[in-house]
This record gives sequence, C-alpha cells and structure tokens, in this order.
Amino acid sequence: MSQAPDRSPLQAVKGMNDILPPDSARWEWFEDCARRVMQRYRYAAIRTPIVEPTALFVRGIGEVTDIVEKEMYSFEDSMNGDRLTLRPEGTAGVVRAAVEHSLLYDGGKRLYYLGAMFRHERPQKGRYRQFHQVGVEALGFAGPDVDAEVILMCRMLWRELGLVEGRDLWLELNSLGQPAERQLHRAALIEHFERHADLLDADAKRRLHSNPLRILDSKNAAMQPVIEAAPKLADCLGAESLAHFDAVRSMLDAAGLPYRVNPRLVRGLDYYNHTVFEWVSDRFGAPLTVGGGGRYDGLVEQLGGKPAPGVGWGLGVERLLLLLEVAGVVVPPPVPDAYAVLPDAAALPQALPVLEALRALGVSVQMHAAGRDGQGSMKSQFKKADASGARYALVFGADELAQGMVAVKPLRTEGQPVPQELRPIVEAGVWGGELLRS
Repeated sequence: MSQAPDRSPLQAVKGMNDILPPDSARWEWFEDCARRVMQRYRYAAIRTPIVEPTALFVRGIGEVTDIVEKEMYSFEDSMNGDRLTLRPEGTAGVVRAAVEHSLLYDGGKRLYYLGAMFRHERPQKGRYRQFHQVGVEALGFAGPDVDAEVILMCRMLWRELGLVEGRDLWLELNSLGQPAERQLHRAALIEHFERHADLLDADAKRRLHSNPLRILDSKNAAMQPVIEAAPKLADCLGAESLAHFDAVRSMLDAAGLPYRVNPRLVRGLDYYNHTVFEWVSDRFGAPLTVGGGGRYDGLVEQLGGKPAPGVGWGLGVERLLLLLEVAGVVVPPPVPDAYAVLPDAAALPQALPVLEALRALGVSVQMHAAGRDGQGSMKSQFKKADASGARYALVFGADELAQGMVAVKPLRTEGQPVPQELRPIVEAGVWGGELLRS
C-alpha cells in the first residue's frame, strides 16, 4: 500500500530569508543607488558563480581564518568528487575570474558586484547565513590614489542613501604594511603573547602560532589589557609603507573626509596589505562594522595570475538596510504614475490598448483587477487608486468610452497641470490636461 504524499508546508533554511514585497522595493531602491554611484566612478559590473572550488577560498582567504575553519558551506560534487563551496565573500571569486579570463592584459580594471554570499554562523538581526554584499575591486592599480578613490566612493554611496558620515557612521583606517613587515610584527606578537599565555583564551592559544594577528581582533573583554599592551604594527613599518599610508590620508584630508586611525584594525582575511579600513556605526547601540576593505597586492599572484595589485571593499546589504531604518532614512515606496479605473469588464477591449500604449511610452500604470464578484464599485476602485499612491486615475467610464476618450483625474494635485513626469501622457494626446483620446 503506497504512502500518501507529504503535503506539509515547507520552510526556508534557517538563516536564509525570503525578501518579500514591500520590503523588496527597499532592496531595489538600494541597488539602484549603488549602481548610480558605481557608474559615476566608471566601475563595470561583474557576475561570478555562487559556487566556487573550495581551494579558491582556502588559498585566497587563508586556511586559519574563521571563515575557512568554521563558516563555509562546503560539499563534494557527487558527479566528479570535486570539493565545492558556496561563496562566503566576493573578492576571491572576482580575482579568480580576472586571472582565468586575462582581464588585466590591457591594463587595470575597475569592477563591482552585487550578490548573495553564504556563511554558516548563528543567525541574528542583520547577520544571516545567506546574506548579500555589494563590493568593488580595482585591479592593476598600485597607487594610493585608488585607495582613496574606493574609500570616497563609500562616502558618495552614504550620501546617495541619505546617511551622514560622522553622525550615522565613521571611517576607521590602518596600514598593515608589506609582508616582510608583517612577519616582523608577527614574531613580536608571538613573543608578547607567549609571555602572557595564562591570560589568553582557548581561541587565542589556538591561533598563537598560526595567525597571531587575529588575536588583536578578539572581543574577549578579559583579554583587552594584554591586547592593548601588544606591539603595534606601525612600529614595524618601513619608509615605503608609511609613505603610502600618509599619501592615502592626505588625499582623504584634501577631500574633507574625517577618519580615525585604528592601529588594531586588521580585518578578518589574510590577503590584506597596506591600507585597510572599516565603516563603523554606533546606531545599533554599540559600534558595529557596516562594511570595509583594503589593499591586497599579493592575491592575484596567489591565485595563479601574474603579479598585480588590487584594492576594494564589501558592504553587507542587510546590515546597511537595517542602519537606514534605525537612522530614520525614509525609503520612498514605489508608486504608479496612474491607476486605471474600469466600471466593468466590457470596458477592457477599449481600455487595454490605451494602457499598453502608455506603458510603452514609459508611464507606470496599475490596472484595477476584477475579483470574483466583478470589477467592484467605482467608489471602491477610487479608494484603491488613492491607496496605491498614484497621482492620477485614468477613468474609463461609460460616457468617456462612448466619446472614445478617457478622463484623467488628479488624485494628489487637484487643479494642477499634468507634471513633467507625465509628459508621455501629454505627448499621447491629453486635451487640456484633463482628457486622453483613446
């Protein structure tokens, strides 16, 4: 006897969320803002696969980082046994694509991406297992001018979104120098923390010899005194690294962008060198990183390409949208230009061609849809037209249709002429701003 099919409701995977209307409109608005900023700086879009070889992130991010050790969604391809991973961040995939397709053969490239990332961590507000990032990668540019450019691009995005740097969030800046300088600092850190091993937690002890720099990023309050007393990387930097950092700072100063130099800022990925930065907000009650990035001059070569410099950043979309909410930024809801009111289904043969002609001209028109009981009263339709936010109702009444015309009724601007935004309606034949010939 066969079992009855299971028809119990299914739910999304924990920490991987549906984005539903009207919230999806906020996402589209944000993405439009981001794309406008990218275009102003002449960054081109790149789209990379969600699934990449696991080795890409082990080599690129670092084998002893939290992401690789604890957070990646990795699995074996059942067809060929390949080890694959859902991408946990965007930079490694972009660099892999640049190497694979020789994007830098004719010079540097400015790129940006928007997309979903995946990390297996405890879900909390603004931090999910499937999350979304917008990021930029400037590949092939070694100068501090491009470091400053990508940082200033963030400021442009904040202003486009309605956030205010200094009030809603601020910039923290540091230099990690070059690999040899980091090795000197690494040795000094190991020596320091070995002398205070009894004060380290289990995580710090595990990292002491594999990645001591990450100990500086610990949030363990009991360890803060020993961390504060640790040797500073700035004391190990040579003239070239200091000159690069000073040049970045002078450009930000010239652009009027304030920042805080944070000597403990290390970021969570192994590929960074020279400039690193984070945008931090205390609008959540405690300082929280909204996004950040830095320079990664060795990553292209590390992933199999010819040596080439790189610098970029990534921002978490969910956390940024949450910041907009707590900062009181009002995202304008999408509204139609006009709402079509139809007395009955008999009007559809005449109404539909008019609506399609208007839509082809770029006018956003929402048509009242019939329910089980028909079109509904004109009064109820006008209520829905008003609730839609439309500025105009297109009324396909019996008298208008008998004359081959449509009444244009202002819903928001009674007695005012048809505005510039509805110029296509004017061009389509509005008579005196009140009638549209069908």
